[in-house]
Amino acid sequence: MSYVEIMFQNIIEVLILSAIQGISEFLPISSSAHLILVSTLYEFKSSSLLIDISLHLGSLIAIIYFFRNELFDARKNKRLLSLIILGSIPLIIAGYILYSTNLIYQFRKIEIIAWTTLIFAIILYISDKNRFDKKISSNLNFQSIIFIGIFQIFSLVPGVSRAGITITAARILKFNRVDSSKISFLLSIPALAGASVLSLKDVFEQSIQFNYLVLIAIISSFIFSFLTVKFFLIYINKFSMNAFVIYRVIIALILFSLVY
Repeated sequence: MSYVEIMFQNIIEVLILSAIQGISEFLPISSSAHLILVSTLYEFKSSSLLIDISLHLGSLIAIIYFFRNELFDARKNKRLLSLIILGSIPLIIAGYILYSTNLIYQFRKIEIIAWTTLIFAIILYISDKNRFDKKISSNLNFQSIIFIGIFQIFSLVPGVSRAGITITAARILKFNRVDSSKISFLLSIPALAGASVLSLKDVFEQSIQFNYLVLIAIISSFIFSFLTVKFFLIYINKFSMNAFVIYRVIIALILFSLVY
């Protein structure tokens, strides 16, 4: 292949990975599972640790920009920001332990992803069946954010979905769908930042060349992430989680057919 053909192929691969990251990071379908599966099945040559960090960075910038009013008006939203930080502590501690001991890599198996995709889809369906009306402004407190934060630890296993498990936990606590999703989105900020920081250690230990693919990954991931958050909040205000549950069941069945 010529240099131009290789460059074009790399750009297409990064755009595909950006779409997967940006869309699946904030939907209850597990971004890590999709990225692992696509990279494994298609053996993308452009996939690397640096690209992975760039994709997460794009999503991080997008969610910060989307909730900029809540985040940067610290005086008005001091209590909310404090709760989000508090709710992220369980994930940060568990994530650090699993990454530092390399136990995290024991979960990156297609069989495990298939089971977690199915099991947590069912749990999401059950938690979303009833109509609840609790809101962030009046009902999010220390006990509820710790409860959601502990549930978020499960998202370290690919297939669980960080968005899915945090929305599930919030729905169990009887928050409405929109506010459950907003809690999930806000909790994604420390989660994405923490994942990037942990990965940066490995980046500095390698000889990595920063190139045009990094910039494309950040920008395209930002765009996909921002649009996903925007339209998901519009969608979830009118419809249930059933479409995502059905999607997860289909994915699980396909994975089971490959494994068994």
